Amino acid sequence: MPASTSKVTDALPALRPALQFDPALLLRAQDVRVAFFDVDGVLTDGGLYIGEAGETLKRFHTLDGHGIKLLQRAGIVPAVVTGRDAPALRLRLQALGVVHARFGTEDKRPAAEAILAELGLGWHQAAAIGDDWPDLPVMRRCAFACAPLQAHAEARSVAHYTTSAPGGGGAAREFCDLLLVASGRYAALLEAHAA
Repeated sequence: MPASTSKVTDALPALRPALQFDPALLLRAQDVRVAFFDVDGVLTDGGLYIGEAGETLKRFHTLDGHGIKLLQRAGIVPAVVTGRDAPALRLRLQALGVVHARFGTEDKRPAAEAILAELGLGWHQAAAIGDDWPDLPVMRRCAFACAPLQAHAEARSVAHYTTSAPGGGGAAREFCDLLLVASGRYAALLEAHAA
């Protein structure tokens, strides 16, 4: 019997994460248990598409959505605090399993504080990504703050990290990835997906 008939299984080598972040950032973010997301300019490109009937259309990036799902798997709660409300946004958040959200609020700090109270968490366990002045009260209080590449200068100035990707184009995923690395769960999640 030829040797080629024996079953040979080639094991895949372990996948080494390609992402690297500054260790000081990872230390700052290691205790994060809730991540606050703005919507327009973070989960979207900030453009508003208004239909003839007045409906608002939004474009979301799948990279960002997968990042939010990964946060949930790692035990980090994604929460949305946004100044606008739209059926498209509610549908997207429902599809992602985001339970904690506040819509149509210009005063974001009390909305974020209410979510923290619901979760029994404090600002020292929170991270936020925002792109403009309404996000500053939340960003300034969180243990870790992030801004997308195209964010307003004031948002970038209070952020501990500015993404290389723009809002609506992977910025939220970059934020999620950093939090996952800081939590120590990134490598295991990556390996489970790549197996």
